[in-house]
Amino acid sequence: MTRSFFRQVLAAAALVLTALVVPAVHAEDEAPDALIKRLSVDVLETIKNDKGIRAGDMAKVIALVDLRIMPNVNFQRMTASAVGPAWRQATSEQQKRLQEEFKILLVRTYAGALAQVTDQTISMKPLRAAAEDKEVLVRSEVKGNGDSIQLDYRLEKTPGQGAGWRIYNLNVLGVWLVETYRSQFATEINAKGVDGLISTLTERNKNNGKKA
Repeated sequence: MTRSFFRQVLAAAALVLTALVVPAVHAEDEAPDALIKRLSVDVLETIKNDKGIRAGDMAKVIALVDLRIMPNVNFQRMTASAVGPAWRQATSEQQKRLQEEFKILLVRTYAGALAQVTDQTISMKPLRAAAEDKEVLVRSEVKGNGDSIQLDYRLEKTPGQGAGWRIYNLNVLGVWLVETYRSQFATEINAKGVDGLISTLTERNKNNGKKA
């Protein structure tokens, strides 16, 4: 892997995180690809203009997630899908803890990539969806000096007040985020149960925090 290609991968990973934390505008008539394009452009500009985020300021990144993640992402669905069948047997308190620790894990995993964003741009692929579709796949590429990086999103249409499109899975270079974590989490759950997974995530996040 060339250095320029590695930088592109990190920049794409940064968008995976920060696409979740920019403010959402839930317009019912905003197409899902238009939403992703707007968020991606906002993300790139935010990273380029915020030295704290570029430096990996975890407190600042986590604060952004706490304030803005839910309007843009169905994080409960994302966490439930990553946990798998055990989610349905988990108590409400366990589900809450899983969401909290999973969020921290994602933030800490991708925060280091933020400093790699320089002159990247977003190119959107044609949207293949019908007007009545409630779930869609939006495909894009992150382009810069090196090779382009595939970055795709799965979104669902939310009804009622605040209706709009919300992200529930992301794909970098052909690897879906939820499926990647599902296999990891399944191993922990099979060995130690849901509480064991929570403990493992908590300890992992603490150790990552010490390294930050």
